[in-house]
Amino acid sequence: MSGLDLPEIVNASDVPAYSDTVDVLVIGAGIGGCCAAVEAAAAGASVLVLERSAAAGGTTCMAGGHFYLGGGTAVQVATGHPDSAEEMAKYITAVSLEPEPEKIKAYCDDSVEHFDWLESLGFQFERSYYPEKAVIQPQTQGLMYTGNEKVWPFSEMAVPAPRGHKVPKPGDTGGAGMVIDLLVKRLGEQGVPIRYEVGARKLVVEEVDGRRVVVGAYWKAGADEGYIRASSVVIAAGGFVMNPDMVAEYVPQLAEKPFTLGSTYDDGLGIRMGASVGADLKHMDQAFITAPVYPPSILLTGIIVNKEGKRFVAEDSYHSRTSGFVMDQTDRAAYLIVDEAHMQRPDFPLAPFIDGWETVEEMADGLGLDRETLAATLNRYNEHAAIGEDPDFHKSAEFLAAQDTGPWAAFDMTLGKALYAGFTVGGMATSVDGQVLTADGEAIGGLYAAGACAANLAQDGKGYASGTQLGEGSYFGRRVGRHAASSVREPGGVTYQ
Repeated sequence: MSGLDLPEIVNASDVPAYSDTVDVLVIGAGIGGCCAAVEAAAAGASVLVLERSAAAGGTTCMAGGHFYLGGGTAVQVATGHPDSAEEMAKYITAVSLEPEPEKIKAYCDDSVEHFDWLESLGFQFERSYYPEKAVIQPQTQGLMYTGNEKVWPFSEMAVPAPRGHKVPKPGDTGGAGMVIDLLVKRLGEQGVPIRYEVGARKLVVEEVDGRRVVVGAYWKAGADEGYIRASSVVIAAGGFVMNPDMVAEYVPQLAEKPFTLGSTYDDGLGIRMGASVGADLKHMDQAFITAPVYPPSILLTGIIVNKEGKRFVAEDSYHSRTSGFVMDQTDRAAYLIVDEAHMQRPDFPLAPFIDGWETVEEMADGLGLDRETLAATLNRYNEHAAIGEDPDFHKSAEFLAAQDTGPWAAFDMTLGKALYAGFTVGGMATSVDGQVLTADGEAIGGLYAAGACAANLAQDGKGYASGTQLGEGSYFGRRVGRHAASSVREPGGVTYQ
């Protein structure tokens, strides 16, 4: 962990007594932890959930409620959008930094079943489609494009299909809380206790058949403390966006922007607990970071240039993909330029309007760009857009339009000027069933990870699609719960299957 403090490990021989003994201990009651607990209980295991805050949900409750699902869900079928597990897998593979084929195949093959399982909790995705380019459906529409499925080169690598399934709640925040409420209700029906304001702080380990195995955790609740013995420990304690030291170490771009998407408890403790017993960490230097310039989608007909006055991304990309490329530019600076014919003010401008200029030369001067380069960039784009082409970045015809009707306007997409928001995506390396892995790829006995502290499908901002974290957190959380429940306790020790 590059010098960052890790929690101490507690040897089982040093534990004076256990306050509880259970089959499966789940640390964290977000969507990953709750789904793991539900499935472990359904498999017949005794389960206990610890949650540091006073309520379940964590960062999940801040999300708008997109689940990235496909392969022919009921909403896709009802709205006339054919899809298959194979095409979905092709797409996820194409946008992944480091594709994990077994996980991708499982997620896509099981996507329809997972959709049905989510609805079985007690709600229904609306059988409707929102066709516009937006960050999230404005009302309760059940389906929209939430990634780069229609963006080159991915549109040529897999048949595009909309896969952003949104829970039926208007607005762009809090929708996923409805699913958490239903999961908590299900846990209540199963008799699974959630202990609130109780935080797991350290892992308990012992030697089993010559290898170190996790057999429980040390907890604190105010002045109270104790130890819980478990056949399986599931860490589902969120990311690390609220830990300044870890952010500075791994994703310094997140330290420079004004807003983080996370709960108070996204402090990386779960990840550090895993690392304390040898967990390998993946994608820790990657983040989802974004300041969407749409809606209105007409602005995407414009061009985005860097400080060198050159384009560097297809403007119709999903907003975090565009933002990811902004982070690669000189001084993390970029400007969206549109002409009068395509200028429209956003209702909530995250990239602030800079000014308008009568000529391209005046605009270049106003932005501090080279006159000749900016003019050449704009002219080249306009010449090709006029005939429906974009040989440089292959922007789709839907968003191709010459920007040749002055005056011209510019929006500032520069980090520190635009209102960027973000969260971390790195976490513990895991198997398809959520077993935490070492750098050698070996499973750490008794330890599982789910949700934002596990590295699964969400690997960076450029390949992200809205709904990936809720989708993978819930799906792999379920797999974790089933596998964790398969551990069998024996007198005097623990046997892991």
